[in-house]
Amino acid sequence: MSHSEIYEAVIEHIVERAPDTRSFFLRPPADQHLTFKPGQFLSFQLPGDAKTLTRAYTIASNPEDAGPLEICLNLVPNGPGSRYLFTRRVGDLLSFTGPWGAFVVEQAPQAESIFIADGTGIAALRPMIQRALHCSPQFPLHLVYGTGREEGLLYREDIEKWGKECPVFTWTYLVSDPTENWSGLRGSLLEQVKRRYVQQDENRTRHFYICGIGKLVLQLRDLLRKAGYERRAVKYEKW
Repeated sequence: MSHSEIYEAVIEHIVERAPDTRSFFLRPPADQHLTFKPGQFLSFQLPGDAKTLTRAYTIASNPEDAGPLEICLNLVPNGPGSRYLFTRRVGDLLSFTGPWGAFVVEQAPQAESIFIADGTGIAALRPMIQRALHCSPQFPLHLVYGTGREEGLLYREDIEKWGKECPVFTWTYLVSDPTENWSGLRGSLLEQVKRRYVQQDENRTRHFYICGIGKLVLQLRDLLRKAGYERRAVKYEKW
């Protein structure tokens, strides 16, 4: 499969994961097999008002899955790409190139590793964590997952299942604007990471994988690198 060639896939089904977040499950033609690494994305060509839009969406499914490809995205205010996709229905076709991207995990990390997800950034980290767990990790893996509201915490069933099945995997949920029913941690993802991985100890051997939207990703990257973590040990993908 040539990365630069345009391919089409049919929308096999759609799952509403939160009020403004959906997963689209795409089935390429039977004679096309897409080989990708956990964390890579597809580049979609979507019709716009005046010209074709190009939008990148991470593959949220696992390379080992025999089922359709999953992309997970939220409806962006005034975002023509997501607005178009949210009007699609089962049976519609989508065009894309790929896979693309070097923000990947292909084996279990050789150090304690922290995966930091901001909102739908969990879509990229989910297959990365699953690949690491599949490779019998010898070092602890921890997910720090922050959202605005608790209904935005996606894939909770998967995350909590991993924790039950693999003792080296743990997770922390963090909600910045919770409802009164939320009993978990509250506050800023940046402050939580600063407190836990910069202020509370002097260990600088950890590896980090950060994924999310906008400037928070760069703030987390800069915080950790300035605190003494190796530059190459702090990997990130900003959407």
